[in-house]
Amino acid sequence: LRLDGGSRLAAAAWVTPRPSVVIRRHRLMQVTLDDLVGRQMLTPVAASFLRAAVRARKSIVVAGSQGAGKTTVVRALCAEIDPMEAIGTFETEYELHLHELKRHKIVHPWEARPGSGERGPDGRMAGEFTLDDALVDSFRFNLSRQIVGEVRGKEIWAMIKAMESGTGSISTTHASDAVGAVRKLVTCAMEAGPHVTHDLATSKLAATIDLIVQLDLRTTTVNGVSQRRRRVAEIIALEPGERETGYATTHIFTPDRDGTAVPAVLPDEYRALASYGFDLPSYLMQQEVRS
Repeated sequence: LRLDGGSRLAAAAWVTPRPSVVIRRHRLMQVTLDDLVGRQMLTPVAASFLRAAVRARKSIVVAGSQGAGKTTVVRALCAEIDPMEAIGTFETEYELHLHELKRHKIVHPWEARPGSGERGPDGRMAGEFTLDDALVDSFRFNLSRQIVGEVRGKEIWAMIKAMESGTGSISTTHASDAVGAVRKLVTCAMEAGPHVTHDLATSKLAATIDLIVQLDLRTTTVNGVSQRRRRVAEIIALEPGERETGYATTHIFTPDRDGTAVPAVLPDEYRALASYGFDLPSYLMQQEVRS
């Protein structure tokens, strides 16, 4: 359930040895890419690339493990959207809270609603409201951007529909690495039913997702004190590819020894992001130093 202030509470009992309660707090609400640079979560060059990608309306998926900071990064990316753009957010549970941050003038938040145990003549549970339903409703709101929250299953089709509209959608998912995020999303798409084949899911994802931003979470213990370090570790470009996989990936930023994303290979089409604020000279200089 949702607590005052945006925190979320999860509890379990009777099916666990003892009752367990977890409260998830969002500590960074008003956050920008520059703030994340200050926290050493990513480099200024990587921040300039992501800032330009948002402004150029690239569709982005932020991936990582639980607690890696995916929602925080999405908030920072959304901070780069013009304050006057009309934004719609689609979540199974409110977590972004863009409608409460007051950074953007027009935000329409949708939250999915599970149905009761009863099913209607159409086979759907009574009272159910899905992200697909919300997305259909949103097309009447003249939105400039559609931000889909965490993708864990068949709600990925809401993400794909948002990205197919070409508005520069942003979403999140759980994955251990950027390429693995693609495989995870293919699996999620196939959960929608037997009518979704592997080839269909792959082709849809390759055609709609532009970039995957992978986060790295490392926990270390020093003198009995546990520290968690979060980093943007990879940024890859996704595009339709060979028949065997159905997609091709290019590591624009790859992790260094510290796990921080550093320049690797820049596809020619992404050089155009320089007109949106991408620090191309610094990228090329760091790329040359590494090679």
